[in-house]
Amino acid sequence: MRNKRGAGLGIAIVIAVMFFIIGMTAINFVTPEVTRTRAADALNCADSATISDGTKLTCLAVDLVVPYFILLIFSGAGGYITAKLLL
Repeated sequence: MRNKRGAGLGIAIVIAVMFFIIGMTAINFVTPEVTRTRAADALNCADSATISDGTKLTCLAVDLVVPYFILLIFSGAGGYITAKLLL
């Protein structure tokens, strides 16, 4: 008799690793857009003395895109493996 739970977990790990690799590759497309958005001709986040408080808050939100995306990738891959373990 074959252990179906172990086989399912192995496939889940492979899918989670594939999701992780695709997500980390996608970050390479997001990072230049974040840099371009923060540039002097867009939000001008480097010069905090001349921008308004709303623009400063927008700069902080734009800076959080990449770490939030990485957290989303980790939680998606880990959640998929955890779901396969529990079900």
